[in-house]
Amino acid sequence: MTELRFANETDASRYTLHRGDDLVSVIDYRDDGTTLAMTRVYTVPTYRGKGFAAEVVDRAVAELETRGDRVVQPVCWYAADWFAAHPDRAAVLARRG
Repeated sequence: MTELRFANETDASRYTLHRGDDLVSVIDYRDDGTTLAMTRVYTVPTYRGKGFAAEVVDRAVAELETRGDRVVQPVCWYAADWFAAHPDRAAVLARRG
């Protein structure tokens, strides 16, 4: 299997996941310096159903957990569902007030 490559493209406000040279999944976000709002998780149609959306969210959350300087607001339904399925990762979520 071709190796997956993950990147945070801050100039485009998105996380990307590539398989070889092919873009397979993206998280679009808004970052205000304290909160990173995941506004859209998208997988290229020919790659859907293979777990790439879950992989890009997992890697983005891992990066944010490591950095420790942002909380996440899962605006997109997919990101919200991912966090619901991974309650062990909820420490990075923004608190609702």
